[in-house]
Formats: sequence, structure tokens, C-alpha cells
Amino acid sequence: MPQAAEKTVLIVDDEPIVRDVVARYLNRDGFRTLEAGDGDVARELINARAPTLVVLDVMLPGTDGLTLCRWIRARGDLPVIMLTARGEEADRIVALDLGADDYVTKPFSPGELAARVRSVLRRTSPAAIGARRLEFASLAIDPTTREVTRDARPLRLTAKEFDLLFFLASNPRQVFSRSQLMSRVWGYEAALDTGTVTVHIRRLRAKIEVDAARPVHLETVWGVGYRFSP
Repeated sequence: MPQAAEKTVLIVDDEPIVRDVVARYLNRDGFRTLEAGDGDVARELINARAPTLVVLDVMLPGTDGLTLCRWIRARGDLPVIMLTARGEEADRIVALDLGADDYVTKPFSPGELAARVRSVLRRTSPAAIGARRLEFASLAIDPTTREVTRDARPLRLTAKEFDLLFFLASNPRQVFSRSQLMSRVWGYEAALDTGTVTVHIRRLRAKIEVDAARPVHLETVWGVGYRFSP
């Protein structure tokens, strides 16, 4: 996996001071950065420069952040971290439903955002060398290629959806609380909003289960958390 210096983060925010501060922190960590003040310019940069990750504000002139996130996800699995206004829970839920990998609420600590970027980009490919392919009935999970199939048909998962599924499937029947999953999969402490886990579980069920309303693999243990049943 390339080092941080080989990774490029596109920062999309209509406030120049926000872009400047975030860029300074990411540059300090060894990332290259691109900046866009609106959604239309961001789309052009994604097409022309192929960034490694996008930090994307919800409120933008031109193409808004949610619309741009939908466009990004329709094209592939480019990681997206959304910036949302504090208290705008609806925006956060919509962003996660659209496939955003994470979100940070404004005002935020630039250091925290940089940590989120590092966490989202901490992919399992190198660690997956020697990791075994997991197979459960019609479901197969390959950690080397990061591919998931059901009945031999490929499923389209975001990077964080794959990370969550692989972690749970690697520990079958073990129950994990939302806080534990935030710590183990997202790399954040339990004090942060664990609603992120709930949204990702719901999205995964819609993709891997035959009937999301009656999940066979991703089970809820009421009052405790979630487990993967083979």
C-alpha cells in the first residue's frame, strides 16, 4: 500500500479558511491535497486528478455535497468523509445512507479530521496477505481482493462496509457492541456517535441478505450489539 505521501486528498468546502487549515494538517501528515470551493469544480478534479479520498462539505454552491456523494458512489468506492453542521442529524444519516465512509461535524478539530482520514485510508490489503477467504453458504468474502459475492455474483460494498463485514465474519457468533465496533473497525473511541454502526449494518443487510428484514448473517442481539452468524 502506498505511503501517505503518495495519497491525495480532495478537500471540498466553500470556506477558504477551512480548506487551508485542513490542507495544512494533511500536508503535515504527508498527504498531497487538492481543493475545491464548490461541487462542480470538485467533480472536475475527481475526473481529472483521481484523488485517493474526498473530504466533502454537505452545504456547497452548485452541486451540493449529498448530490456529489451520490455521484461518487455511483462511480465506485472512492472513500468520502462528509462535513456536516452540528445538530444536523438528518444530513449525517443521509450521507451515510448514500455511502459516505465517515462524517465529522462542524466545528471540528483539524487534528481529529486528519485522524479520520488516516483511519479511512488504513486499508486491509497489506494485512490481508495470508488472510483466508471466508465462505458461508452462498456468501464469500475475499480479504485479498476485497471482493464479496453472493451466489457467485459480486456485491458492491464501500470500503468501510467491507471492513465491518470482514471483521464480524472473522469473529463468527461473537457479539460486539456498537462502541466496540466503532473502536475496532473505525478506530475511534466509544464516546463518538455509534449511530454510524447502525446505518452501516442496515446498508450491509440490504446488500448481503436475501431478505434484509429477516437477516440470516447479520444478527442483532437486542440490548448488546451485533454478531455474524455463519
